[in-house]
Amino acid sequence: MRIEGNALTAFLIGDKQAERIVPATGLIPWLTVFVAGVMGFLAVFAMALALSSGRVSERWLTDLSRGATLRISAPAGQLDARTEAALQVLRTTPGVASARVLSDSEQVALLEPWLGTGLVVDTLPLPRLLDIQPGDPAFDAEGLRLRLAGEVPGAVLDDHSRWQEPLARAAGRIQWVGAMTLLMIVGAMGALVTLAATSALATGHQVILVLRLLGARDVYIARAFVRRFTLRAAFGATAGAALAASALALIQRADQGGIIFADFGFFGIEWFGPLAVPILAGAVAFWATRRAAFAQLRKLA
Repeated sequence: MRIEGNALTAFLIGDKQAERIVPATGLIPWLTVFVAGVMGFLAVFAMALALSSGRVSERWLTDLSRGATLRISAPAGQLDARTEAALQVLRTTPGVASARVLSDSEQVALLEPWLGTGLVVDTLPLPRLLDIQPGDPAFDAEGLRLRLAGEVPGAVLDDHSRWQEPLARAAGRIQWVGAMTLLMIVGAMGALVTLAATSALATGHQVILVLRLLGARDVYIARAFVRRFTLRAAFGATAGAALAASALALIQRADQGGIIFADFGFFGIEWFGPLAVPILAGAVAFWATRRAAFAQLRKLA
């Protein structure tokens, strides 16, 4: 029996003599692979959630920062005059690239998600909306508000700043939830692998005692358990991550219009994320099994 040898070579190749003490059948091996697979599947979706929320938040914040809206409310006879006055103010304001009046059809389209279709604009006292595109550098929003207050009564400038902070905060919380979910998945996997390895060591304690009588050291015995459980966890996580990545790819392909899941999933270099899941699972299993093995072997001494 070969008791000693190069640690890395022994881990990669394995030792059939020592691995006889590791259960190859029964509930424990299948449980380890199944749990690693489920954790790998959930880890990929947690990563996708965190990345997608950041991507959506960045796109929305970019869209909000690109423009502003001016709302003009006035009696019907004065609305056109105040609109022209507002346009004149905007034309002479530094940092305003362009300004245009939204048509009635565009205003109706903005209201349809809340009021439904078939709106009759003539019966509604709608304000006049102006779309403002900032230049580079952008205009001074506070200074423009002061000019409008003095020259165009009833004009309200919305530079979308009140929406940006809550949106960024919400996206940050979603990313935090995704990161915490990933950490909990790692912790749960480590705990379950530890329980499985401890149970396997306890089951084979008689064989362990015989190996010790033959001169086997604890490092040699623990190596067999660490190798088996690390490979099982890596295999299960690979299957789970592959299944999750396939599901995300199918979701993106099904949503060809890009309406619901346009930003959900992985894009470009982000697809390397699922590849890291089996490596992470193997590292967690290696650490958890090694720790559990030496702790259990000390008890059997």
